[in-house]
Parts: sequence; C-alpha cells; structure tokens
Amino acid sequence: MPDLLIELFSEEIPARMQAKAAADLKRLVTDGLVEAGLTYASAGAFSTPRRLVLSVEELTAESRAVREERKGPRTDAPAAALEGFLRSTGLTKDQLEVRDDKKAQVYFAVVEKPGRAADAIVAEVLEGVIRNFPWPKSMRWGSGGLRWVRPLQSILCLLVDEAGARVVEMDVDGIRAGNTTEGHRFMGAGRFAVSSFDDYRVKLSRAKVMLDATEREAQIWQDATNMAFAAGLEVVEDRGLLAEVAGLVEWPSVLMGQIGEEFMGLPPEVLQTSMKEHQKFFSVKNPKTGRIERFITVANIEAADGGAAILKGNQKVLRARLSDARFFWENDLRVAKGGMGEWAEGLGAVTFHNKLGSQAERIDRIAALAREIAPLVGADAALAEQAARVAKLDLRSAMVGEFPELQGLMGMYYARAAGLPDAVADAARDHWAPKGPEDAVPTEPVSVAVALADKIDTLTGFWAIDEKPTGSKDPFALRRAALGVIRLVLVNGVRVELTGLMAAAVATDELERTVLLGVQTKPPHDEARLIELLGEEFARDVLAVGPMMDALATRPGPDESDAMALASDLLAFFHDRLKVFLKDQGIRHDVIDACLAMPGNDDLTLLVKRAQALQAFLSSDDGTNLLQGFKRANNILSQAEAKDGVEYSFGADPKFAETDAERALFNALDVAEQAIGPAMKGENFAAAMGAMAQLRAPIDAFFNAVQINAENEILRRNRLNLLHRIRAICSGVADLTKVDG
Repeated sequence: MPDLLIELFSEEIPARMQAKAAADLKRLVTDGLVEAGLTYASAGAFSTPRRLVLSVEELTAESRAVREERKGPRTDAPAAALEGFLRSTGLTKDQLEVRDDKKAQVYFAVVEKPGRAADAIVAEVLEGVIRNFPWPKSMRWGSGGLRWVRPLQSILCLLVDEAGARVVEMDVDGIRAGNTTEGHRFMGAGRFAVSSFDDYRVKLSRAKVMLDATEREAQIWQDATNMAFAAGLEVVEDRGLLAEVAGLVEWPSVLMGQIGEEFMGLPPEVLQTSMKEHQKFFSVKNPKTGRIERFITVANIEAADGGAAILKGNQKVLRARLSDARFFWENDLRVAKGGMGEWAEGLGAVTFHNKLGSQAERIDRIAALAREIAPLVGADAALAEQAARVAKLDLRSAMVGEFPELQGLMGMYYARAAGLPDAVADAARDHWAPKGPEDAVPTEPVSVAVALADKIDTLTGFWAIDEKPTGSKDPFALRRAALGVIRLVLVNGVRVELTGLMAAAVATDELERTVLLGVQTKPPHDEARLIELLGEEFARDVLAVGPMMDALATRPGPDESDAMALASDLLAFFHDRLKVFLKDQGIRHDVIDACLAMPGNDDLTLLVKRAQALQAFLSSDDGTNLLQGFKRANNILSQAEAKDGVEYSFGADPKFAETDAERALFNALDVAEQAIGPAMKGENFAAAMGAMAQLRAPIDAFFNAVQINAENEILRRNRLNLLHRIRAICSGVADLTKVDG
C-alpha cells in the first residue's frame, strides 16, 4: 500500500491563513480520495510560509470495482422519463435490462465501474482541489486562469511503495508535478529531489526549513524564554502572536533587543501593543517592576554577525514607532490633566448609530442608568454616574485612535491623571468587560454598575430600533453584550429584576427622543445633519413641518406597556443566551426550562440558584423517583380533568382516606407544605427540594396501595384532589412538567 506525499510550493502565504489552509488541504484531498474508492490509514498536514504539505500513509493502490443496479421507469412510461434515466446512468437503451416488477415491467440499469489506479485518482482529486481551493483571498498571475493565494511555483506529488517513489503525472496550468522542492529562500542550496516523506523532512531540515508549525512555535518560545531568563527578565506570554510569528519564518532565529530609556515612561500596555501590532515583537518585562524593558524579535535567517545588524535596524524602526506613541501619550495627558472637557465636547460630534444619536447622548443615558443600578450592586450612585461620564472619553484620545484595542485601559490612565478617584478610573478600564466568555468579570461595585449600564443601554437601544440579531448575523455584538450582562450578574450575585430595569432604560426621554427621529428635534434644526441622517427627500419633508417637529420635541416618553413589552421580548433573548451559558456549565436544558417557567425568572441570580438546586436534586435517586411519581400523578389528574371537564383543586379531605398509605400521604404532604413554603420564601431551594424528596416513599406507597379511579365517586374525587396537592406542592418549587423522564 503506497504512501502519498504532496507539497504545494508558492510565494509567501499570509501567516493567518496557513493553519486553516493546511487543514483544508487535508480535508479536501482525503475526502476526495475516499469518495473515489480509496482508503488510507492516517494523514498529516503541515504548513510553512512557502508551502502546504500533506502526507497520507497506507493508501490503497487502486479502487475496488463497483457493480451497481439501478431501478428505472416502467417500460410503458413516457419517453422523457426513459431519456432522463439514460442520461443519469450514461447507458443506452440497448444496455438496459427489462425485469418484471409487481404488475409491470421495469427497466434496470447495471452499471459496472472497474477499479482505478491510485495514480489517476490522486491526479484527478489534487487538480480539483488546487483549482477550487477555498482561500479567503486569492490572486491570478501571468496568462493562466489558475488562482492561488500567492503565485504557485511547483507541485510535488509522489506515491511511494516497495518498488520506490514515482511521480503522479499531472499538469495544472503548465505546472507539472515532480519530485523536487527547495529549502530556505536565503539559506537553502537550490532544488533537490526527495523519495519519501521522511526523506523530504530530513532534507528540508538540512536546507534550513522546520516543517511543523508547532515545532517552530516551541523552538521560538524556548529560545525566547531562555534568553530572557538569562537577563533576569521574562517574556510576556502571547499565544496568538507566537502562532503568527511561527507562520512568518521557516527557520526561526530569536534575538533580544533594547528599548530606549526615554520610552520607559510609557504605560507597559502601550509598549506591548505598539511592538506587537507594528513589528510582531514579543515584550520582555522586568518581573520586579512590571516594566517592559526589552523586546524579542524572530528573524528568518541565521546571521553571520549574530543578528547585530538585524537588531540595529529593528531598534531604529522601533524608536520611530515609540516616538509616535510617546507624542500621543504626552498630548493625551495634557488633555486629561485639563479635565478631559475637550474630549467630552468632541463626543457630541461622534455618531454612535444614526438612529441612536451621538456618543454624548449615549453617555447621558448610561450615566442615568448607572446611577439607578448603583444601589443594586453596592456602589456609590454619584461615583457610578461620574465613572459613566468619563468611561468613554478616551475614544477621542490620540492613543486609542492609533490603538483601538487599548480603549478603556487608556481611559483608566487618563482618569488617574485627571485626579479622579480610583473607583472611577478602574470603571473606565473595566466597563467594556467582559468582552468574551474567557474574559475576566469586573467585581468592583462602581465598575459593575457602569459595565451593566453600558451593555443594557446597548441592548435596549438596538431593541428599540428593531435591530436584533438574526440567525448567524449579529453586527452589533448583542449576543456578546447579553452574555456580558449575564456573567456580571451571576459572578457578582446581583439581585435585580431585569424586566423593570430594561423597561426603565427604554422609557427614558433621551432614548425615546433619539429613536423617534434619530436627530436633535429641538429647533433650530440642522438642515445638513437632517439630510445626512434621513436622506434629502425625507429631510425636506421633515423641515417643511416645523410645528410637528416642535411637538415631537416635547412628546412624552413611550407608553409604559410598550416599554414593558419590549423589555419582555429582550428578556426572552437573555433567556436564550442564559440557556447556552448554563448548558456549558453542565445544567440540562429541561432543568433550565423548568426554572424559566417559574415566577421571578428575570432575576438571573435567583434563576440559576434554583436551576443548580433542581439539577442536584434530580441527579439523586430520590429526585429521579419523585419525578416519576409526580408525572404519574399529573398524567392521571390531567386525563381525569379533561374527561370530566372539571378542575380537581378544591381540597382533599383525610376523613375519606381508606388505607394507611393514603393517610400517610396526607400527613407527608402536610409536613412537606410546612417546610417548603418557608424554604422557598427564604430562597433556600436545596432545603425545599430536600423536603420534597421526603414525598418519594409516601407517593410510591400510595400508588402501590390505592386505586385512584375507584367506583365510589366520593373516593375518586377525593383521591384526584389529593393528586392535585402533589402537583401543586411540587410545582411550587419548579415546573416539573418540563423535565424529561
């Protein structure tokens, strides 16, 4: 069984595309081989900046012969049906067989496909893959029609068996497959022939190419950390940058350089971001001071001078970059120390969304909401409002303009420079968080208040203008905002009724007025702004009805019921995101549904506490068996109520109990009711479910000893009313009808 080796050699492939391209090559080729009737033992894909490689082991030498019978139309079917069948099989009418089938005669096609050699199949599959490769971006060059991410230079395609290696004959737009490749662009010694994957890998290494990206990453990280350790420093870990740099070099050579002392006053995050974004440098910090003092760069060549010239050039470019950063920093500090009023005024001219007004209008809404949320999270209301008003001012700073990923963090530095309280500065840094499922969640009260206000304003605003996520599309990251609210609430144990809070946010005069027109409605009207936002034709109509505009400017907020309806719809969105979040935490979907059906489901902390207790309860033997007893009681009761057209909820009387099991169940229900009520009131769900678990044995005994549908109608009604008590008591803890099992 031969082994297959494929290399697609080209000009440099962008680092961000390499890993996926290697995976795509493996998937497309192996899928194509299997579909054509070949099998294989294993496959591995590799990538470097100039090549995609696939190694397939123990490929079958040829596909098996296939004999397929296909049933066609009846012999008396219309001619068009027969013609379509012939086209699909590739046969002629004379080649069809006529067979008896039930009450008619039917055409049958017997299609025999002989086995094909692996060489032909590989050539066919690989050519199709090359011509239709799913690059995010590709280019065409020369006079041919082939498209590749960068000009494709050669194709290596070998089948290797006991007889040796043979080239798979194929030609793609004049590029013929061969058995040669080349090594490093600068340190290699021209093209060379290979005879197997092992031979290929060894010769590449001799030609200064490290084939495996994971090996390059490991080599870079080991050399970088060793070099830093020797200087008493440590490398700032950045796995994303490590993967990117490993995709830029075929033979990594790690060098460490100095950062000018004049730049040591810059925040470490500025140094780190500037070096990473502009030059793909790793930051090296002093573990004692936290300062970024040096950098690690990875060259693609072993320099004769030990990298001195490379470092000199890199340090020259770095100095220019950091000089820009220092200018931004010093200029921003001047504005910050002046109170940041310049930035606050500037945000009035920055549009957040054409239907939701400017960033300044949005900040007004967030500040009002943060003040309302503050008492709920134990924050000072005045500090929360102040933090909300300065949290986004760094959006106008030169540093954030250059490095948007530093927004919030720079806000913290500028707030401190302005002499604002630490809680306000920290809120400026943290109000964006959490940005993703792995991001840390703020816990300082002022930060929590502003972060919640920011995300809730975003959600209510876009809900108010009907810009909701659809399918996989979520251009305003509203799913992420909702997950952020959920994590902020749960991590901090915040007790808040989201529906009321969101309705209050929707009903603010600021939001209503902004959503109503998307412009400032109070006269005088800005004609150019109206045309920009509304289009010329509609803007002219609006300007023509001045009195109506003035009336709209003083129009009252939305009806309370409208605000509650919108908030309820948004709550359903929160519940969907919460389901996803809790499933990742291991809580069953039916348990979540059982808790969502209960009152107070807009208090997420309470909801999750109930769900966790219910999951634990249902995982026990008592919980499983009680659930079965509850479902049995509920099914019998529901069927009887449907049949009789009445509701059996008027109270069972123990004086009609005939058996000890029946009397025991009455007593057990009384005890459970007395325990569950206070436990639920105190939100002690574990205790409530523990009391409910005590019903398992009495319910089991009752069903074993008692016939519910007795001939005596009084006994039957009494027992059905007793079943209602079971349903009512259990349903007071959670809606068990929604639990599977």
